[in-house]
Amino acid sequence: MKRISFKKDNKDVKEKSIWITIKKNYDMYLILIPGLVYLIIFKYLPMYGVTIAFQDFNIFKGISGSKWVGLMHFRNLLYSKEFFRVFRNTLLLSIYDIIFLFPLPIFIAIVLNEIKNIFYKKTVQTIIYLPHFLSWVVVSGIFINILSPSGGFVNNIISLFGGKPISFLMDKHWFRSILVISSGWKGAGWSAIIYIAAITGISPELYEAAKIDGAGRIKQIIYITLPGIASTIVMLFILRLGHILQVGTEQVLLMYNPTVYDVGDVIGTYVYRMGLGKMDYSFSTAVGLFNSVIGFVLVMIANALSRKLVKRSIW
Repeated sequence: MKRISFKKDNKDVKEKSIWITIKKNYDMYLILIPGLVYLIIFKYLPMYGVTIAFQDFNIFKGISGSKWVGLMHFRNLLYSKEFFRVFRNTLLLSIYDIIFLFPLPIFIAIVLNEIKNIFYKKTVQTIIYLPHFLSWVVVSGIFINILSPSGGFVNNIISLFGGKPISFLMDKHWFRSILVISSGWKGAGWSAIIYIAAITGISPELYEAAKIDGAGRIKQIIYITLPGIASTIVMLFILRLGHILQVGTEQVLLMYNPTVYDVGDVIGTYVYRMGLGKMDYSFSTAVGLFNSVIGFVLVMIANALSRKLVKRSIW
Protein backbone atom coordinates (compact mmCIF):
# COMPACT_ATOMS: atom_id res chain seq x y z
CA MET A 1 0.00 0.00 0.00
CA LYS A 2 1.08 3.58 -0.71
CA ARG A 3 1.81 5.61 2.43
CA ILE A 4 -0.06 8.93 2.78
CA SER A 5 2.07 11.91 3.86
CA PHE A 6 0.06 13.76 6.49
CA LYS A 7 2.93 16.21 7.19
CA LYS A 8 2.91 17.46 3.62
CA ASP A 9 -0.89 17.80 3.65
CA ASN A 10 -0.80 19.75 6.95
CA LYS A 11 1.87 22.08 5.54
CA ASP A 12 -0.22 22.79 2.44
CA VAL A 13 -3.30 23.48 4.58
CA LYS A 14 -1.36 25.92 6.78
CA GLU A 15 0.05 27.76 3.77
CA LYS A 16 -3.44 28.05 2.23
CA SER A 17 -4.92 29.34 5.51
CA ILE A 18 -2.16 31.98 5.77
CA TRP A 19 -2.87 33.24 2.25
CA ILE A 20 -6.62 33.23 2.93
CA THR A 21 -6.03 35.33 6.06
CA ILE A 22 -3.84 37.77 4.11
CA LYS A 23 -6.49 38.13 1.37
CA LYS A 24 -9.24 38.75 3.91
CA ASN A 25 -7.22 41.36 5.83
CA TYR A 26 -5.15 42.80 2.97
CA ASP A 27 -5.88 46.39 4.09
CA MET A 28 -4.33 45.69 7.52
CA TYR A 29 -1.22 44.22 5.93
CA LEU A 30 -0.92 47.26 3.63
CA ILE A 31 -0.92 49.50 6.72
CA LEU A 32 2.00 47.44 8.07
CA ILE A 33 4.19 48.18 5.03
CA PRO A 34 5.38 51.71 6.03
CA GLY A 35 6.34 50.46 9.49
CA LEU A 36 8.22 47.48 8.08
CA VAL A 37 10.04 49.70 5.56
CA TYR A 38 11.02 52.05 8.40
CA LEU A 39 12.36 49.13 10.48
CA ILE A 40 14.35 47.71 7.58
CA ILE A 41 15.90 51.03 6.51
CA PHE A 42 16.63 52.56 9.90
CA LYS A 43 17.03 49.52 12.17
CA TYR A 44 18.23 46.51 10.18
CA LEU A 45 20.33 47.96 7.35
CA PRO A 46 22.50 50.05 9.76
CA MET A 47 23.46 46.80 11.53
CA TYR A 48 26.01 46.32 8.77
CA GLY A 49 27.93 49.18 10.39
CA VAL A 50 28.58 46.99 13.45
CA THR A 51 31.52 45.51 11.49
CA ILE A 52 33.38 48.76 12.27
CA ALA A 53 33.80 47.45 15.84
CA PHE A 54 36.06 44.69 14.44
CA GLN A 55 38.12 46.99 12.20
CA ASP A 56 40.66 49.76 12.46
CA PHE A 57 38.16 51.97 10.69
CA ASN A 58 39.41 54.71 8.40
CA ILE A 59 36.78 57.20 7.27
CA PHE A 60 38.52 57.70 3.92
CA LYS A 61 38.92 53.98 3.14
CA GLY A 62 35.41 53.05 4.27
CA ILE A 63 34.22 49.77 5.75
CA SER A 64 35.37 47.62 2.83
CA GLY A 65 38.89 49.13 2.78
CA SER A 66 39.60 49.30 6.52
CA LYS A 67 41.94 46.84 8.23
CA TRP A 68 40.34 43.96 10.16
CA VAL A 69 41.58 43.79 13.80
CA GLY A 70 39.16 41.26 15.33
CA LEU A 71 38.43 41.70 19.04
CA MET A 72 41.17 44.26 19.71
CA HIS A 73 38.76 47.09 20.56
CA PHE A 74 36.78 44.86 22.92
CA ARG A 75 39.99 43.92 24.74
CA ASN A 76 40.88 47.60 25.04
CA LEU A 77 37.37 48.23 26.29
CA LEU A 78 37.57 45.60 29.04
CA TYR A 79 41.02 46.82 30.19
CA SER A 80 40.03 50.51 30.14
CA LYS A 81 39.65 52.07 33.60
CA GLU A 82 37.78 55.00 32.10
CA PHE A 83 35.15 52.70 30.59
CA PHE A 84 34.48 50.94 33.89
CA ARG A 85 33.94 54.34 35.53
CA VAL A 86 31.45 55.17 32.77
CA PHE A 87 29.83 51.72 33.05
CA ARG A 88 29.43 52.16 36.82
CA ASN A 89 27.83 55.60 36.39
CA THR A 90 25.42 54.28 33.76
CA LEU A 91 24.43 51.29 35.89
CA LEU A 92 23.91 53.41 39.03
CA LEU A 93 21.76 55.97 37.22
CA SER A 94 19.66 53.19 35.67
CA ILE A 95 19.19 51.54 39.06
CA TYR A 96 18.12 54.88 40.56
CA ASP A 97 15.65 55.30 37.68
CA ILE A 98 14.20 51.84 38.29
CA ILE A 99 13.93 52.31 42.07
CA PHE A 100 12.54 55.86 42.11
CA LEU A 101 11.02 56.50 38.68
CA PHE A 102 9.61 53.16 37.52
CA PRO A 103 6.98 52.99 40.32
CA LEU A 104 6.13 56.71 39.96
CA PRO A 105 3.90 56.42 36.83
CA ILE A 106 2.06 53.52 38.47
CA PHE A 107 1.39 55.66 41.54
CA ILE A 108 0.26 58.60 39.37
CA ALA A 109 -2.09 56.40 37.34
CA ILE A 110 -3.69 54.91 40.47
CA VAL A 111 -4.12 58.33 42.09
CA LEU A 112 -5.66 59.80 38.93
CA ASN A 113 -8.01 56.83 38.68
CA GLU A 114 -9.28 57.58 42.20
CA ILE A 115 -10.15 61.21 41.35
CA LYS A 116 -13.88 61.44 40.67
CA ASN A 117 -14.08 65.10 39.63
CA ILE A 118 -13.63 64.90 35.84
CA PHE A 119 -12.60 68.56 35.38
CA TYR A 120 -9.96 68.37 38.10
CA LYS A 121 -8.76 65.01 36.80
CA LYS A 122 -8.34 66.27 33.21
CA THR A 123 -6.57 69.42 34.42
CA VAL A 124 -4.04 67.45 36.48
CA GLN A 125 -3.47 65.03 33.59
CA THR A 126 -2.78 67.89 31.17
CA ILE A 127 -0.34 69.58 33.58
CA ILE A 128 1.70 66.45 34.25
CA TYR A 129 1.73 65.43 30.54
CA LEU A 130 3.05 68.80 29.31
CA PRO A 131 6.75 68.38 30.31
CA HIS A 132 7.02 65.36 27.99
CA PHE A 133 6.55 67.64 24.97
CA LEU A 134 9.44 69.90 25.99
CA SER A 135 12.83 69.06 24.48
CA TRP A 136 15.75 68.28 26.77
CA VAL A 137 17.28 71.58 25.66
CA VAL A 138 14.34 73.45 27.22
CA VAL A 139 14.16 71.21 30.31
CA SER A 140 17.91 71.53 30.91
CA GLY A 141 17.65 75.31 30.56
CA ILE A 142 14.83 75.38 33.13
CA PHE A 143 16.78 73.33 35.68
CA ILE A 144 20.02 75.22 35.08
CA ASN A 145 18.21 78.52 35.77
CA ILE A 146 16.32 77.19 38.79
CA LEU A 147 19.48 75.70 40.34
CA SER A 148 21.85 78.52 39.41
CA PRO A 149 24.06 79.59 42.37
CA SER A 150 23.55 83.23 41.36
CA GLY A 151 19.89 84.13 41.36
CA GLY A 152 18.42 80.64 41.00
CA PHE A 153 15.06 80.01 42.68
CA VAL A 154 16.34 77.16 44.88
CA ASN A 155 19.44 79.03 46.01
CA ASN A 156 17.37 82.14 46.74
CA ILE A 157 15.31 80.07 49.18
CA ILE A 158 18.49 78.61 50.72
CA SER A 159 19.94 82.13 51.13
CA LEU A 160 16.65 83.32 52.63
CA PHE A 161 17.08 80.82 55.46
CA GLY A 162 20.70 81.82 56.01
CA GLY A 163 22.38 79.06 53.97
CA LYS A 164 25.13 79.35 51.39
CA PRO A 165 24.35 78.96 47.66
CA ILE A 166 25.12 75.52 46.22
CA SER A 167 26.45 74.88 42.71
CA PHE A 168 24.21 71.85 42.21
CA LEU A 169 25.29 71.06 38.64
CA MET A 170 28.97 71.25 39.58
CA ASP A 171 28.64 69.26 42.80
CA LYS A 172 29.35 65.53 42.53
CA HIS A 173 27.06 64.80 45.49
CA TRP A 174 24.04 66.43 43.84
CA PHE A 175 24.46 65.79 40.13
CA ARG A 176 23.00 62.27 39.93
CA SER A 177 19.99 63.27 42.04
CA ILE A 178 19.29 66.19 39.70
CA LEU A 179 19.43 63.88 36.67
CA VAL A 180 16.89 61.54 38.28
CA ILE A 181 14.59 64.37 39.41
CA SER A 182 14.62 66.13 36.03
CA SER A 183 14.02 62.83 34.22
CA GLY A 184 11.07 62.05 36.50
CA TRP A 185 9.58 65.53 36.06
CA LYS A 186 9.74 65.23 32.29
CA GLY A 187 8.62 61.65 31.76
CA ALA A 188 6.59 60.31 34.69
CA GLY A 189 3.28 61.88 33.66
CA TRP A 190 3.51 60.65 30.09
CA SER A 191 4.55 57.15 31.16
CA ALA A 192 1.44 56.96 33.35
CA ILE A 193 -0.78 56.94 30.23
CA ILE A 194 -0.09 53.23 29.62
CA TYR A 195 -1.09 52.33 33.18
CA ILE A 196 -4.19 54.55 33.03
CA ALA A 197 -5.24 52.72 29.86
CA ALA A 198 -4.63 49.36 31.57
CA ILE A 199 -6.73 50.43 34.57
CA THR A 200 -9.65 51.45 32.35
CA GLY A 201 -9.62 47.89 30.98
CA ILE A 202 -10.48 46.46 34.41
CA SER A 203 -14.14 45.53 34.73
CA PRO A 204 -16.13 48.01 36.92
CA GLU A 205 -18.13 45.04 38.22
CA LEU A 206 -15.07 43.92 40.20
CA TYR A 207 -14.99 47.23 42.06
CA GLU A 208 -18.74 47.10 42.68
CA ALA A 209 -18.46 43.57 44.07
CA ALA A 210 -15.56 44.67 46.29
CA LYS A 211 -17.64 47.59 47.65
CA ILE A 212 -20.50 45.25 48.46
CA ASP A 213 -18.04 43.03 50.35
CA GLY A 214 -16.93 46.06 52.36
CA ALA A 215 -13.54 46.66 50.71
CA GLY A 216 -12.28 50.24 51.01
CA ARG A 217 -10.25 52.23 48.46
CA ILE A 218 -6.90 50.85 49.61
CA LYS A 219 -8.04 47.22 49.49
CA GLN A 220 -9.57 47.76 46.05
CA ILE A 221 -6.23 49.09 44.82
CA ILE A 222 -4.31 46.17 46.37
CA TYR A 223 -6.64 43.34 45.33
CA ILE A 224 -8.16 44.62 42.07
CA THR A 225 -6.21 47.49 40.47
CA LEU A 226 -2.66 46.22 40.97
CA PRO A 227 -3.41 42.59 39.90
CA GLY A 228 -5.37 44.00 36.93
CA ILE A 229 -2.35 45.92 35.62
CA ALA A 230 0.28 43.39 36.73
CA SER A 231 0.89 42.10 33.19
CA THR A 232 1.47 45.67 31.95
CA ILE A 233 3.88 46.35 34.82
CA VAL A 234 5.83 43.16 34.09
CA MET A 235 6.02 43.89 30.35
CA LEU A 236 7.28 47.45 30.86
CA PHE A 237 9.73 46.35 33.55
CA ILE A 238 11.25 43.74 31.21
CA LEU A 239 11.54 46.33 28.44
CA ARG A 240 13.09 48.80 30.91
CA LEU A 241 15.76 46.26 31.83
CA GLY A 242 16.68 46.04 28.16
CA HIS A 243 17.54 49.76 28.27
CA ILE A 244 19.37 49.60 31.58
CA LEU A 245 22.61 50.81 29.97
CA GLN A 246 20.90 53.48 27.87
CA VAL A 247 20.54 56.40 30.27
CA GLY A 248 19.35 59.57 28.52
CA THR A 249 22.43 60.69 26.60
CA GLU A 250 20.90 63.99 25.51
CA GLN A 251 19.90 64.85 29.07
CA VAL A 252 23.36 64.18 30.52
CA LEU A 253 25.15 65.84 27.60
CA LEU A 254 23.23 69.07 28.13
CA MET A 255 23.54 69.17 31.92
CA TYR A 256 26.98 67.84 32.76
CA ASN A 257 30.43 69.44 32.66
CA PRO A 258 34.05 68.27 33.22
CA THR A 259 33.80 68.78 37.01
CA VAL A 260 31.20 66.00 37.30
CA TYR A 261 32.57 63.55 34.73
CA ASP A 262 33.44 61.15 37.55
CA VAL A 263 29.78 60.73 38.50
CA GLY A 264 27.88 61.88 35.40
CA ASP A 265 29.68 60.48 32.38
CA VAL A 266 27.59 57.62 30.93
CA ILE A 267 28.03 55.20 28.03
CA GLY A 268 26.10 57.42 25.61
CA THR A 269 28.19 60.53 26.33
CA TYR A 270 31.36 58.43 26.35
CA VAL A 271 30.56 57.08 22.87
CA TYR A 272 29.83 60.63 21.72
CA ARG A 273 33.14 61.95 23.04
CA MET A 274 35.17 59.03 21.70
CA GLY A 275 33.40 58.75 18.35
CA LEU A 276 32.91 62.39 17.38
CA GLY A 277 35.35 64.11 19.74
CA LYS A 278 38.39 61.86 19.20
CA MET A 279 37.15 60.35 15.92
CA ASP A 280 37.76 56.83 17.27
CA TYR A 281 34.80 55.31 15.43
CA SER A 282 35.81 51.67 15.88
CA PHE A 283 36.18 51.89 19.65
CA SER A 284 32.93 53.82 20.08
CA THR A 285 31.10 51.23 17.93
CA ALA A 286 32.55 48.45 20.09
CA VAL A 287 31.20 50.24 23.18
CA GLY A 288 27.76 50.57 21.57
CA LEU A 289 27.71 46.89 20.54
CA PHE A 290 28.72 45.85 24.07
CA ASN A 291 25.86 47.97 25.40
CA SER A 292 23.33 46.36 23.02
CA VAL A 293 24.45 42.79 23.81
CA ILE A 294 24.15 43.38 27.56
CA GLY A 295 20.66 44.83 27.07
CA PHE A 296 19.58 41.85 24.95
CA VAL A 297 20.86 39.35 27.52
CA LEU A 298 19.09 41.18 30.36
CA VAL A 299 15.77 41.16 28.47
CA MET A 300 16.06 37.41 27.82
CA ILE A 301 16.90 36.66 31.46
CA ALA A 302 14.18 38.95 32.84
CA ASN A 303 11.56 37.44 30.52
CA ALA A 304 12.53 33.88 31.50
CA LEU A 305 12.47 34.69 35.24
CA SER A 306 9.13 36.49 34.90
CA ARG A 307 7.60 33.54 33.04
CA LYS A 308 8.83 31.13 35.71
CA LEU A 309 8.10 33.16 38.86
CA VAL A 310 4.95 35.19 38.12
CA LYS A 311 3.64 33.29 35.06
CA ARG A 312 3.69 36.45 32.94
CA SER A 313 6.07 37.32 30.11
CA ILE A 314 6.35 39.13 26.78
CA TRP A 315 6.81 35.88 24.83
